[in-house]
Amino acid sequence: MRIGLFGRLGSGNIGNDATLEAVLAYLKAERPDAVLDSLCSGPERVTERYGVPAAQLGWLAGSQPARGPKPIRLAVSLGRIVAGSVIDTWRIMSWVRRHDVVVIPGMGVLETTLPQRPWELPWSQFVMSLSGKLFGVKVAFVSVGANVIRERVNGWLLSRSARLAYYRSFRDEQSLGAAQKMRMAGLSDQVYPDLVFALPTLPIAPAGDSVGVGVMAFPGGDEDRAHAEQIQEEYTAKMTQFVERLLADGRRVRLLIGDEADEAVVLDVQSRVQSAHVVYEPFTSTDELMNQLGTVDTVIGTRFHTVLFGLKLGKPTIAIGYGRKHLAVMEQFGVEEWFQDIRELDAERLYKQFAALQGERVRVVGTIDERLRMVRGRLDEQFADLTAVLFGGRS
Repeated sequence: MRIGLFGRLGSGNIGNDATLEAVLAYLKAERPDAVLDSLCSGPERVTERYGVPAAQLGWLAGSQPARGPKPIRLAVSLGRIVAGSVIDTWRIMSWVRRHDVVVIPGMGVLETTLPQRPWELPWSQFVMSLSGKLFGVKVAFVSVGANVIRERVNGWLLSRSARLAYYRSFRDEQSLGAAQKMRMAGLSDQVYPDLVFALPTLPIAPAGDSVGVGVMAFPGGDEDRAHAEQIQEEYTAKMTQFVERLLADGRRVRLLIGDEADEAVVLDVQSRVQSAHVVYEPFTSTDELMNQLGTVDTVIGTRFHTVLFGLKLGKPTIAIGYGRKHLAVMEQFGVEEWFQDIRELDAERLYKQFAALQGERVRVVGTIDERLRMVRGRLDEQFADLTAVLFGGRS
């Protein structure tokens, strides 16, 4: 059996790679005889880190911007997009037809909470699902995120890619509800927790008294492109203000990221604060993220999977959400009061939430631990369901 893994994997996003790790562990346990490979954003990293042969997703990946007068740049860019779409279509279809099963392991692949162009992942994903339908390949979207998509072209491509799939499951009720509104979901589709919670928790160092503060590159959504720099600056300034408030209270701070793109923001915050009590140590893997989170006593996260890993490790966690998914996972764990929307972020309110959370630590940790047991049980059910559908003949 040939099984392919598809998506923004190996691209520097730690959450995406975490869901890949969870599915790889499942496949190697369930089908150790299978031949695995991947069509992904970072093939070199996927092959080096996981030993899975991989090819580049996106013919235009890494190409240099066009130069010259604006009309020439526009013409060259348009030509590249058209040529890239044609080449990618042929490459994706050729890749899919060589497999029995193609798995999209988690991720927010049916979301548009962060900017993306129609000719990027939406087109590639549509071609992948259509190819599966044409060639009789079982395409499975496993515990994915979804939202109601306002951009017409992205919405059409992503909804069709989901509807053409052989199997779909969603990582929260909000995602399933959005998928139903977009007519992406079928009547038998189920909600299972994010695949991150299926990863083993490695032994970690005892927690100290520092606070883990996760920041991210946040330019807004597709509709905010004209104001992206201003949005990023306002967010960075507010997170800097919050870190300074923690320092004034005598706390130590460990800065965290969830994607390589976030490092510039971390370094910006660190340079603005200029304190020996603010630490940032680069990391690129899920194990390294868990090790660093293990040293803190509280997590404040923006990047979605920083929040997930905080909860996974049983840490009192505050989520700064750029999508409904943040609130959904906090509700799933019974701690939804510890949440702020990133577009209404208030640094002083965030500090008050942090201070209140310290007084509720015992209750909050107990609630998280109880929900973690339920989440792990549901993921066992997810993998049993996946086995029956993909390998047991059930449709």
